[in-house]
Amino acid sequence: MIAKSYDMFSLFPSRRVALEVFGFPIHWYGIMYLLAFLLAYFLLPRLQRQRGVSLLRDDWATVLSWGVIGVLVGGRLGYVLFYAPELLLRDPLEVLKVWHGGMSSHGGFLGVLLAVGLYLRHRRLPLLPIADLAVVPVALGLALGRLGNFINLELYGTVSDLPWAIAVPGVEGLRHPAQFYAMGKDLLIAAVCYWHLVRVRPVIPGHTTALFLMLYGTLRFLVEYVRVQEYPLIDFGVLSLSRGQLLTLPIVLVGVVLWRVARR
Repeated sequence: MIAKSYDMFSLFPSRRVALEVFGFPIHWYGIMYLLAFLLAYFLLPRLQRQRGVSLLRDDWATVLSWGVIGVLVGGRLGYVLFYAPELLLRDPLEVLKVWHGGMSSHGGFLGVLLAVGLYLRHRRLPLLPIADLAVVPVALGLALGRLGNFINLELYGTVSDLPWAIAVPGVEGLRHPAQFYAMGKDLLIAAVCYWHLVRVRPVIPGHTTALFLMLYGTLRFLVEYVRVQEYPLIDFGVLSLSRGQLLTLPIVLVGVVLWRVARR
């Protein structure tokens, strides 16, 4: 990228930073998060009739505000607990420094579930129908996050000689574009969940959410095989799993349980 500097701001000052305004960096990740929540704000009022929900835009804005808090706090705390617990011993305040990078999708899931779930319970709003609506923009938001990974050239894949393999500056050999694989996974999940939300009848609240969890967990597990691992694999004797794979298994299990329980 070619950086362009002006008096008040700098455009593309580095690969990870899209814009710098008065010395304050605006990262590509931040832009992707913003786009994801704007997309959710646009889609949710249009999807809500599929589950008999009738919230006003202001209500959706509040739900999404809690979602933002859940993603930031849960994603950062999940990264520190799951991938870098030594930060808690060295500097506990590092948990709050989201601008230093390092977010966990698994922690983000838990954070959103807790934050939005508590708000919906406080308002006595139906959790499962709203969750069914949310999984479509959530999947699209995850795809935008993987686009941010590609722009940053992080979370790239293992060595490959396939025609679509990419070169990563400072890294030996051509690599699987694991970010695009993950992006395709998320777009596929969004499409399948939208189809299920709109077409499948009779409606069983929670089934679209369960479908999302099962698809995300299974496909994320598979993508991990072609992704370079920053941390040692966890050996279980008969097989070795990455941390991402290990943390993904409970997501699949929750999806299976929710699918069965929702039918009752």
